[in-house]
Amino acid sequence: MATQLFEGKEHASLYQKYRLPPPDEVQKLILSYLEEKKQKPFSLAVDIGCGTGQSTRALSSHFEKIVGTDISKAQIEEAKRASCASNISYCVSPAEELPFEDSSVDLITAAAAAHWFNIKKFLKEADRILKPSGCMALYSYHAYMEVHYKNCADKLTAIFTEFYDSLSKYASKNTEIVHSEYEAIFNAIPYPDKKRITKMVHKFQMPVGDLMGLFKSFSMFQTFLQIDPDAAKKLIENTEQRFLEVMGVSSNETIVEVWAKHFCVLARKSS
Repeated sequence: MATQLFEGKEHASLYQKYRLPPPDEVQKLILSYLEEKKQKPFSLAVDIGCGTGQSTRALSSHFEKIVGTDISKAQIEEAKRASCASNISYCVSPAEELPFEDSSVDLITAAAAAHWFNIKKFLKEADRILKPSGCMALYSYHAYMEVHYKNCADKLTAIFTEFYDSLSKYASKNTEIVHSEYEAIFNAIPYPDKKRITKMVHKFQMPVGDLMGLFKSFSMFQTFLQIDPDAAKKLIENTEQRFLEVMGVSSNETIVEVWAKHFCVLARKSS
């Protein structure tokens, strides 16, 4: 992985607590593609840039063995502390230098991570470890989200947009790849059998306090926090207070519904 923004233990803890597993729709899309393109059994899946393991654990019932890799030792330590199936393991490794034998992997996944990779080197390494007809699934979501609660969705979403825009100067250029829904990554994949799926909307519910935790896990918020801790903390506190005022409630345990747009790039290595 060419970029290292998720090294801190506190950031890793936020990931473990507030980041969500992949939506069922995305998981079904990936597994359906794999089953269509490659015969069972599926022995090994590798989840690259796995963070604290939410996306890795989602694969546990479909493969004999799943390995989550991440360049961040802190993220891997959090992943190992989480309860998981016996067929899951984790290791510290960059996306561009993976500790797997040639032609040994059935499926490579990367959840909200591929935009941090050196894509040219990663794709070369992915091609090395994938089995013939092995598949790759690279997916993420837009950080711009809609927030819904009763009849005040427009106001809540406007507050979130203002919060997000205020952090834009701390964003990495890598996030531009996300805004384009991985178009550049899709174009860089050398396999002729590939497709890109966009406009999948995932709706999930969480307390306002947890939503603030999710916001704090954003890489650009963490950059802001390092530069000006007091201002970053004040921004989160003010955003939460504005949410509660618009909603007409006092508890940050009040549940809101969040809508996030997901997209996915799927590709199959030639047989």
